[in-house]
Amino acid sequence: MDLQGKAAIVTGGGVGTGRAVVLDLARRGCNVAVNYSRSKIEAEQTAHDASELGVRTLCVQADVRDDTAVRAMTDEIGSTFGRLDVLVNNAGVTRHIEHADLESADDEAWSFIFDTNVRGTFSCTRAAAPRLRADGGGTIVNVSSIAGVYAIGSSIPYCASKAAINNMTVSLARALAPDVRVNAVAPGFIDTRWWSEHEHYDAIKQLAAAATPLAAVCTPEDVSKVIVDLATSDLVTGQILVIDGGMGIRR
Repeated sequence: MDLQGKAAIVTGGGVGTGRAVVLDLARRGCNVAVNYSRSKIEAEQTAHDASELGVRTLCVQADVRDDTAVRAMTDEIGSTFGRLDVLVNNAGVTRHIEHADLESADDEAWSFIFDTNVRGTFSCTRAAAPRLRADGGGTIVNVSSIAGVYAIGSSIPYCASKAAINNMTVSLARALAPDVRVNAVAPGFIDTRWWSEHEHYDAIKQLAAAATPLAAVCTPEDVSKVIVDLATSDLVTGQILVIDGGMGIRR
């Protein structure tokens, strides 16, 4: 797929990996809608920065857990750009809960994480699918995590949610073929603002780098490059692409 003149939506597009994807798509000539739930200032800045690259942008608020808001968002994007070709399901949440602390992984934590990560991803896909199909075939890239592959990460509910996304990616690839391709990326530790606010950030980053043969951690730009590559690879669908610096070969 040539992204020039196409239109995309990136959920959670204001910061971190989402911001990097928005800017990379814009550099390819793709008009981009920047979705946000709470980070309005950051989303508006990202949309502005993308527009400076010569494309049209739209900043749209919607909580991906709210199906009505998601459908309204998709309609607004269609009205603004006249088409939709790319959906990047990047919005996601987690909680820091020690895996052995089962009591702290309560019903509220499970609902919060699954409603956003799993149901939110599905709701956005369901709302976007008719337009992706109508506009000549499109592509969806879901942002998963190695937590869903290796069962390591910030909490058991988070790991389970990302495993669900991996499974759902393959199911959706079958369901939407041949018109829409669906893939996912599964990054390892990503050096973002979210992690930098953790009290043990430096130690976590060092441990993450030491766990990889490449002795490095992902940046948002590293992940974005793979997302855009998947979005433009016409014969790839139903794949979960791990971006972990080789961590998996040490397991």
